[in-house]
Amino acid sequence: MSGVVGIYSKSRNHVSKVIYYGLYALQHRGQVSTGIAVNNNGFIDYFKDRGLVHEVFPKETMERLRGNIAVGHVRYATTGEPTIANAQPLVVGYKRGALALAHDGAVVNFKSLRDKLEDDGVIFQTELDTEVIANLIARNHKNDIEDAIVRTLNDIKGTYGLIMMTTDALIGARDPFGVKPLSLGKFGEDYILASETCAFDTIGADFIRDIEPGEIIFINDEGIKSIKKEKADKRLCLFEIIYFARPDSRLDNKSIYLSRIEAGKQLAREAYVDGDIVIGAPDSGTIPAIGYAEESKIPYAEGLIKNRYVGRTFIEPTQELREQGVRIKLNVLKENVAGKRVILVDDSIVRGTTIKRTIEMIRNAGAKEIHVRIASPPVLHSCHLGMDTPTRKNLIAAQMEVEEIRELIKADSLVYLSLDGLLKAAGGSNFCTGCLNGHYPISRRI
Repeated sequence: MSGVVGIYSKSRNHVSKVIYYGLYALQHRGQVSTGIAVNNNGFIDYFKDRGLVHEVFPKETMERLRGNIAVGHVRYATTGEPTIANAQPLVVGYKRGALALAHDGAVVNFKSLRDKLEDDGVIFQTELDTEVIANLIARNHKNDIEDAIVRTLNDIKGTYGLIMMTTDALIGARDPFGVKPLSLGKFGEDYILASETCAFDTIGADFIRDIEPGEIIFINDEGIKSIKKEKADKRLCLFEIIYFARPDSRLDNKSIYLSRIEAGKQLAREAYVDGDIVIGAPDSGTIPAIGYAEESKIPYAEGLIKNRYVGRTFIEPTQELREQGVRIKLNVLKENVAGKRVILVDDSIVRGTTIKRTIEMIRNAGAKEIHVRIASPPVLHSCHLGMDTPTRKNLIAAQMEVEEIRELIKADSLVYLSLDGLLKAAGGSNFCTGCLNGHYPISRRI
C-alpha cells in the first residue's frame, strides 16, 4: 500500500511543509521511496528519491519546494522496480498543461493499455501503471480537464486512491469499489486529501468525510466540485483493517483500533487456550492481543520490545532484507516470558518469516509453551489489487496446511481467526476478501 496526500491553498505559498508531515504520518504505507510535487505560479516543481521521508527531504530541498498546491507520495513497489525513476509523484508536461500524479493502487489492465499506447507511438519513461493514467489523461484532454479525467478513469480497471495536481487544481479519485481508501480534510481554509485520517491528525487538520467509491473531486479557487460515477458495492481492502492502516485512523467510518480490539476478542472466543500471559507481536499484533487478553481474562504483558528504527519487515522490497529486518527488529523481555505459557497474538502470517524467528527468540528466552493466535484467516491468494504478494509461492498458507505451518514455526498450537469472525469484528461484509478466499471484486483477467 502506498500513501498519498495532497493540499490546495488559496493563501499559503509553502504548503510542501504540510505535505511533509502528512507523509510522515503515512510512512507505514511505504518505505521504498517518497516524493513531493508543488505548483509554483503555474510551474510544477518536484523532488523524489529512494528512502524515508526524513532522509529524502533536507531543509534546503523543502525551502525550494514552494507553491500553493502540492501532492506527496510514499511508495512500496507493486508495479515497477523500486528505482528513483519509478518513484512518485509522476510529473508530466503535455500540450495542454502539466500534471502531477500520486497513486495508491494497481491498474489491472495496465499491460493492455500500455501495449496499445506503445503501438500508437507513445514512449514510456517508467514502469509505472501511473504513467498509463497520465498518458490517457493527456490524450483525452481536448478542452476540459474534468472530462479528460472522467474518460480516463472509465478506461481504467483496477484500484486507486489517486491524487492529481494541475497548475490550478487539486483532484482526488477513488476506485468504484472503494478498495483503496481516500479522505477529505480541511486545514484552516485549505483542503487536504489523504489515504488515511491519521495524516489529518498529524498536521492539525479536521476530517470532513471519506471520498466515496467512484467519486472524483475537484478543488480550485471556486471551491469543491464532486463527480460521482456509478459506484459498485463498496469493497474496502480488508487488509487495511488487519495490518496496513495505522490504528489511529478511521476508514469508511470504521475505527481501525476498535476493529482490531474486537478481532482479538473474537479470536479469544473462537480459540481460547489456557496460558499465563498474552503478548502481542509489535506493532500490529499488539492491539488484537489486548482484545484477546480482555476477553480471555488472561493478563496482557509486554513480551517483545521493538526497535523503533527498523521498518516494517513485510513491505521491504526483498526477502533478504525482510530476514535481516526480523533479526534486528525485536527483542524479548525474558523477565516476562521465562517459565510462562505464552499466548502470542499476531495480526497475520503472510510469508512466515517473522513469526518463525519470533517464536525461536521467545523459546530461547525460557518460555514453557508458546501458543500462536492469528487475528485474521490464512492468506491463501496473491493480490493483484495492491498488496505485495505477486505469486502464491510467497504465501506460506497457500503451500502448507495449518498443522504443517505450526510444525515449521515450532509453536505448541496455532489457530487463525475465521473469516466470519474477522468480518464481524470489522463491522460488516462489505470488504475485499480476495487474499483470504479468492473472491476479488475485480478480475485479474481484463
